[in-house]
Amino acid sequence: MTEPHTIEFRVEAAGERLDKLLTVHVPNLTRTQLQALIKDGAVSVDDKPAKAGVKLRGGELVRVVVPPPPPAELQAEDIPLVVLYEDKHLAVIDKPAGMVVHPGAGVESGTLANALLGRYPEVALMKGQRRQGIVHRLDRYTSGVMVVARTEAALNMLMKQFQGRTVEKMYITLLELPPNPPTGRIDAPIERDPNTRVKMAVRKGGRPALTEYETVETGLKGGQALVHAHILTGRTHQIRVHFAYKGCPVVGDTVYGYAKQRVKLSRTFLHAARLSFDHPVTGERLTFESPLPPELMRCLNGLRAPA
Repeated sequence: MTEPHTIEFRVEAAGERLDKLLTVHVPNLTRTQLQALIKDGAVSVDDKPAKAGVKLRGGELVRVVVPPPPPAELQAEDIPLVVLYEDKHLAVIDKPAGMVVHPGAGVESGTLANALLGRYPEVALMKGQRRQGIVHRLDRYTSGVMVVARTEAALNMLMKQFQGRTVEKMYITLLELPPNPPTGRIDAPIERDPNTRVKMAVRKGGRPALTEYETVETGLKGGQALVHAHILTGRTHQIRVHFAYKGCPVVGDTVYGYAKQRVKLSRTFLHAARLSFDHPVTGERLTFESPLPPELMRCLNGLRAPA
């Protein structure tokens, strides 16, 4: 399995811009690629995430975490998919927990991207780095509704909607504790955790992240709370990071939640239950819903007191 590698160097002279230095010390990457690494928090100066235009004093330690290159070609695979809707422009998929959306981090097969290429061969014609129609992502152990594009024009239009925050996304999640207040908004910026690259964290100076939520059920045996969460931004692990930040992590989340889980569950209790967007060609507002998967319903019912 190919792993990320790290490049380190000391700044020699004062007054140098970080982005210009990187083009010298990491010549195998383009300026665009380097700017993307900076934006993702993969470049640090003296162990702190840095901005592209920062001027250096001299003597600092610069560390660049370079991800492995993607495989040269994505393979089509005949993987069953639950398709809620499809036309010649797009498809709406009900993704199961456990399925990775896109190859990476040692997972090169069995992904949603492989399945899409198998079902819709035309997505191979899209430009861009192995996007294959994928407009947005769900975490591996998050289930629920996703929209994918079958044409490049639909892909671009849908991505603009996500970027413009006109797409409505509602998740159902079970939290270890009721949030305080029961209904509210979490406005806390998120960026890559400088100490653990596989994690995200709420950090000053991170990318804006907004989550609105409402508690819909309490009184469960372990004191948990069932919550509807609406994300207004699409940061990596946003819901999990935000509720952990509030002290009420998602049940089943072993990364941001309790080290010793109180509820036996082989996945996170996080489900993308509803997705609304405008059709990229007709402009019609479309809404798709997915019920809680059986394993989450069993978990929830097991925590409910007998009637």
